[in-house]
Amino acid sequence: MPKGKVTFEYERCKGCLLCVVNCPKKILYQDMETLNKSGYNIIKVSEPDKCIGCAFCAMMCPDSVITVEVEK
Repeated sequence: MPKGKVTFEYERCKGCLLCVVNCPKKILYQDMETLNKSGYNIIKVSEPDKCIGCAFCAMMCPDSVITVEVEK
């Protein structure tokens, strides 16, 4: 099964949670203790090794702040 690596451009993230809601593996979460420069709570990956590289998170992001790399 492919492995994925998710990265975020945290300073552009508005914490809308669309990526969190649409992750089939439920490995994304909103970090309630970390704010970006605009004052939004950022999104983090709880279990990076469980990412399958589906890129649903990146497709749902209205601000294109997510990059998904897939290792085969």
